[in-house]
Amino acid sequence: MKIKFLFILFLSYVATAQENLSYQKPPKEILELADYERAPSVNMDSKKEYMLLSYRSTFKTLDDLNQEEMRLGGLRINPVTNISSTVTYITNLKVRKVADKVEMQVKGLPENPRISNIGMSPNEKKISFSNTTTKGVELWVLDLASAQATKLTDATVNANMGNPFSWFADNQTILVRMLVKNRPALIDQKKDLPTGPIVSTGDGNVSQNRTYQDLLKNPIDEQNFETLITSELYKVTLDGKAELFKKADLYAGESISPDGNFVMVTTIHKPFSYIVPLSRFPQKSVVYDKSGKEVKVVNEVPLTEIMPKGFSSVRKGKRSMSWRTDKPATLSFVEALDEGNQANKVDFRDEVFLWEAPFTSNPTSFVKTQQRYAGIMWGNENVAIVMDQWYDTRNMKTYLINPSNPNQQPKIISDRNYQDIYSDPGSMEMKKNQWGKMVLNIENNTVYLVGDGFTKEGQFPFIDELNLTTLKTKRLYQSTYKDKKEDILSVEDVKKGEALVMIQSKNEYPNYYYRNFKSKSKLTQLTFFKNPFESIKNVHKEVIKYQRKDGVELTGTLYLPVGYDKTKKEKKPLLIWAYPAEFKDKNSAGQSDKNPNEFTFPNYGSFVYWVTRGYVVLDDASFPIIGEGTTEPNDTFIEQLVANAEAAIDAVDKLGYINRSKVAVGGHSYGAFMTANLLTHSNLFACGIARSGAYNRTLTPFGFQSEQRNYWDVPEVYNTMSPFMNANKMKTPLLLTHGEADNNPGTFTLQTERYFQALKNLGAPVRMVILPKESHGYVAKENILHLLWEQDQFLEKHLK
Repeated sequence: MKIKFLFILFLSYVATAQENLSYQKPPKEILELADYERAPSVNMDSKKEYMLLSYRSTFKTLDDLNQEEMRLGGLRINPVTNISSTVTYITNLKVRKVADKVEMQVKGLPENPRISNIGMSPNEKKISFSNTTTKGVELWVLDLASAQATKLTDATVNANMGNPFSWFADNQTILVRMLVKNRPALIDQKKDLPTGPIVSTGDGNVSQNRTYQDLLKNPIDEQNFETLITSELYKVTLDGKAELFKKADLYAGESISPDGNFVMVTTIHKPFSYIVPLSRFPQKSVVYDKSGKEVKVVNEVPLTEIMPKGFSSVRKGKRSMSWRTDKPATLSFVEALDEGNQANKVDFRDEVFLWEAPFTSNPTSFVKTQQRYAGIMWGNENVAIVMDQWYDTRNMKTYLINPSNPNQQPKIISDRNYQDIYSDPGSMEMKKNQWGKMVLNIENNTVYLVGDGFTKEGQFPFIDELNLTTLKTKRLYQSTYKDKKEDILSVEDVKKGEALVMIQSKNEYPNYYYRNFKSKSKLTQLTFFKNPFESIKNVHKEVIKYQRKDGVELTGTLYLPVGYDKTKKEKKPLLIWAYPAEFKDKNSAGQSDKNPNEFTFPNYGSFVYWVTRGYVVLDDASFPIIGEGTTEPNDTFIEQLVANAEAAIDAVDKLGYINRSKVAVGGHSYGAFMTANLLTHSNLFACGIARSGAYNRTLTPFGFQSEQRNYWDVPEVYNTMSPFMNANKMKTPLLLTHGEADNNPGTFTLQTERYFQALKNLGAPVRMVILPKESHGYVAKENILHLLWEQDQFLEKHLK
């Protein structure tokens, strides 16, 4: 008896002490699904002559995450190789003529390639890409016709600011950011003593800045940031010759005019900031001719630390400056007419301008928008499509504009709630023009719309034509599948009735096809990827519909365990995976974008793996948070969360499949925040799994997710919604996981660590797992497999 007592005491001690645990792997059933070979990604040229197949590993490794890294100004950089430390590399390339079925291995690739920054030449005959070696980044070019790859530069490319390559219109020359020769050494924070304190000031202006990660913190960070970002711009030709285009500077972006005669170059300037990322540092945009001679300074943006409150507020000055794609060399840009402050009452919010190179005359007004500018699709001399939107009302308007006659009134094509997916008219079809730029696909005064086709009865994607004179639509094709899912990717030839589509079912891997929508039975398969998840191909899967107690329509994708006998209806444990979403009206909140015929693709971001372990799974369960009229969604966040969860459990229980006393809930990021609140404020769940969440909203005081108000506006909302503030109420078993190096605004790893300490000290049954080297999303094989093991152990213990 004494020995038994001591053994129990020992187990109790171990359970509460720090565990020295090595990496584990999940059970065989889950491991077989998790450790699979990924199918290649497919890219085609606009004429659909060639197909590029890109292969990459299913996971990264811990060694990949363990490389040197510097976190500066919102960037994560490998200072040895001079490329983002977060890049997921392509490991092989193959080329295939679309009309053929034979893939050609690309010849001449480097040994153990690490490929990224893929870009197609304007004539779509060549592809540029980078290869990262142990010493740095190289520029390579692939000729599609011969499937031959050639190295153009040594490992001297600077990819620290993202894609460092831009093709000129001649298809022979690439503008490349290159490392500065004799670059100064980086400063070691640990070895160099500071020369003074770190000082920041506030000048009395009110602002609304969210909590950002990886910011500059001190003068040494500033110097290292400047060293890593500084580049020289070179023109590199396909024979490998390099010519200096612009001397060293902090280059943030280069954009070549459609005709190739001008280059707009944007540089970053001081003063830098310790409270906002580099996107809000001072910037200057200058247009040069193709020889490098300065033509015009077209924009200067000061440091933007002060921003008005609200998601429809913007900074002052020129924004969204880009080349008009249907003209040789004309810039378009936008300026706010309300000082960028959504609180100001004005007739028009934004004004769009056009400015033709060489910019000897002033910009001309193109159009004024009643709401915040949301983009332009250029067509031709007489046709452009402009969008504006307003967050508070979720309204979006689409207008037909005549660029040749700014005095002609815009015609409204659509005026809708952009969250209302059942009324979505679809997206305008685009094509490449003579300069290789995307413009509207206009045929005989008609444009074409491709829609997802969500309806109350299910999903039926469609192709419409829109007459630009009458603004009336005519349906050309609508998918009729009820046992498959068809995605319309592009309209290839209107006269022939050809479209590129992707077709899948719950057990058929997505593959590409040509659909002749004039002869609906004609379907030509282009790819033949196999299902890598055979063990769950026959799992029962359906989208169930149910109601919240206030009448809001909800849905979720229900999976029954492998081999489950529906006639016997054995009561199984239920796992619910969800992510809350905010809406301004009940109608939009109740709409469903789920399709039961979507391929069942298990991944660590859901509970689907556990159908192999005897669990019922309700995946992507609807968790709408609604605030109609002047009411904000978060004013009743907790009540709506609980109502959503209760409705989900009731719905599955009514079907007779579950033991409702054995239900677990889980989520990632905002879904983790949801999970902690559900365990705190309801008795519906036996346990929960919360991954990479934020639990103390006072640590994100200037807004989070879709909350525009700050903490001092509504302290009761922030406090009520914070699981940390209510940790004393939480007594349900909870598994907390987090990446050690989370880079997402607001979800600092500290959020999980402090919440765990509060729960542990208050006597809650809680386990915390910090995954080494991981960011907000997890990528290393060792960590993901261990995470699946942790979750399986936790669920077996608390549900079975």
